[in-house]
Amino acid sequence: MKVTMQRFLLTATTAVVLATSISGCIPLVMGGAAVGGALVATDRRTSGAQLEDEGIELRANNRINQALGERAHVNVTSYNRQVLLTGEVPNAADQAKLQDLVLRVENVRSVVNEVAVLGASSLSQRSSDTLITGKVKATLVDARDVQSNTMKVITERGTVYLMGRVSQREANRATDLARSVSGVQKVVRVFDILTEEELQGLTPKPAPVTSATPTPAAN
Repeated sequence: MKVTMQRFLLTATTAVVLATSISGCIPLVMGGAAVGGALVATDRRTSGAQLEDEGIELRANNRINQALGERAHVNVTSYNRQVLLTGEVPNAADQAKLQDLVLRVENVRSVVNEVAVLGASSLSQRSSDTLITGKVKATLVDARDVQSNTMKVITERGTVYLMGRVSQREANRATDLARSVSGVQKVVRVFDILTEEELQGLTPKPAPVTSATPTPAAN
């Protein structure tokens, strides 16, 4: 039931995002409190790191918009203070400028610059990427041997980027699953690799089961 509900939420979210990208005027607000709370609970970052990543994305986007304006199509994704840049810019000078702009943002640990020197992707390409992202997330949810909510999935021009704090075993499994999805051209891993011991330390321990002691009946 839990997996079915997760797949439903992913499918519904993908449909709304696709509708948003086509119309270009409908804001996406999809169960933010309920879905967001579940994601925070299973995220392997601290709550402080999650808030920090949100701040990094906001500040980086503002700097990019001020410096490059509408001539660039750039997506900023931060995970554990590592920033992934995807999209397109018109020339190599802008591509290099992006790296410097984002590295100067407060609290950024490192930057993976995957922005291509190309014309901006079309609406149909972005819609296709949104669908691929939804399919990859659904595939990860279906796989019982990976924790899908511990990873971020980003798709740009058919290339899927995977981010998260995972073990080598989880990284390999998630990569294989993403590659199996139709439409995926390539998978790029932007993971923080944990040892199995570190992973065990991050896994929530089940609450101990206590049995109630029966109260003796009064005579």
